[in-house]
Amino acid sequence: MAPEITFFPVGNGDMTLIKLESGRTILIDTNIREPGDGVRDVAKDLRGELKKDEGGRPYVDVMVLSHPDEDHCRGLEAEFHLGALSDYCDDATPKKIVIREMWSSPLIFRRASKTHKLSADAKAWNREAKRRVELFRENGIGADGDRVLVLGEDKDGKTDDLGDVLVKEGETIRAVCGVRQNNFRALLLAPLLADDDEEDEVLSKNESSVIVNYAIGAGNNPDAVKFLSGGDAEVAIWERQWARHKDNPAPLEYNLLSTPHHCSWRSLSSDSWSDLRRKAKVNPDARAALSQALPGATIVASSNVIKDDDVDPPCIRAKEEYDAIARDARGEFWNTSTYLSEDNQQPLKFEVSEGGLKRVKKRADPATTAASSAGLGKQPLMHG
Repeated sequence: MAPEITFFPVGNGDMTLIKLESGRTILIDTNIREPGDGVRDVAKDLRGELKKDEGGRPYVDVMVLSHPDEDHCRGLEAEFHLGALSDYCDDATPKKIVIREMWSSPLIFRRASKTHKLSADAKAWNREAKRRVELFRENGIGADGDRVLVLGEDKDGKTDDLGDVLVKEGETIRAVCGVRQNNFRALLLAPLLADDDEEDEVLSKNESSVIVNYAIGAGNNPDAVKFLSGGDAEVAIWERQWARHKDNPAPLEYNLLSTPHHCSWRSLSSDSWSDLRRKAKVNPDARAALSQALPGATIVASSNVIKDDDVDPPCIRAKEEYDAIARDARGEFWNTSTYLSEDNQQPLKFEVSEGGLKRVKKRADPATTAASSAGLGKQPLMHG
């Protein structure tokens, strides 16, 4: 099958599904809200994309949590099965989604707990990840439904005994649910283990997130699309990425970028947008890290509608920077809240072929025809 990458319209949040050539699926984050009043039923959309196992249970092969903010894990308990598969409830309507393998980072949970209270969904993810880690410690790598990969080392030797399920920063994942994939790699770029308590505090305050550069291949091209996904990573994180990779920026190169923190200015600058507005200055190193766009690259802001106001995120000034990056690469910028229509948002889907990334074009629903003719549905190169 042709690989696909789908961005679901979830407002200021993230929810992205990768389908590999093998048919395996990887879900990055979830922000499932109660549908209605302009909120799309993305849980229904997601289920429509997933396969079912022999028991009729929908599943994702992998679910990745970039960090435990509510807008990245909302809907977890309501829509996904947590716990042993032997406890799965077949009477639920609709049936809950099985997570065959979790990719989780204890480091982002420790840092998050310093700065804000975790939501019920975030706590539920953490409990399930810990359950799976303890099963590994007791019995080794488990079966689907019990699998886990731990992303990034934690301090004080807390992850030293995790062996085959520990992925260190700078290492590459090549398997999904224990099966090596021919046209897939996932390079872990963050979270970074701090050198001292002072640096750990800086990273904690800058939305420490899982950053992965996914290489999604097709046919005879294993590097058809590089997809850089960075959660809510803010300016200090991207500064450090540039310090690590400026002499060889290949790990940061992308054909597809999900703008960090929902097109927030805080990923590009230490200056407050609401306080300084146009006097705020971009951080050159953070921008350089996020500017490694390959020719024809596409940049997607998973965010609310981007307006020229003092709101952040999303921020109009950040959009202007990403517009410029995309323009220099002769690429495109898209906002999930205006595709194809602000009034009737649709999943934004891309297909991967040997030749690269191609947007799967859709027609707006008839109900949006009038809005489209008024200009809301048009699709210029830079679409906000």
